[in-house]
Amino acid sequence: MMEMIEVAKQLEGQLTSTLMATDADIKQNDELVEAVKNICGRFILNSVPTGVEVCLSMQHGGPFPASSDSRFTSVGADGIKRFARPIAFQNWSNELLPDELKNENPLGIFRAVNNEPTKSAV
Repeated sequence: MMEMIEVAKQLEGQLTSTLMATDADIKQNDELVEAVKNICGRFILNSVPTGVEVCLSMQHGGPFPASSDSRFTSVGADGIKRFARPIAFQNWSNELLPDELKNENPLGIFRAVNNEPTKSAV
């Protein structure tokens, strides 16, 4: 087991890492689990990585070189955060806001309102 731990500690960052193990194996091998967990953005148990999809649960990232910026994922719904320049509009009338931010949602797009995805007007 010590050899596996040493190997895991030498691995570079990865998008995903998989452990094939029982619950008992996981509980009995904290150091190995921790070593593998620290090099990936998506930690998988008893399965293989899937393809990517733009959905809220899709997440990739982790330490370099798995990601150039581990604060963000590059896939899934949160991937936009990696490439967007945030800007806040304070005290602007609804009429002057970009269509994406207007209360009536003229584009009919999903937006997060109170942290809930919705297409409804505000």
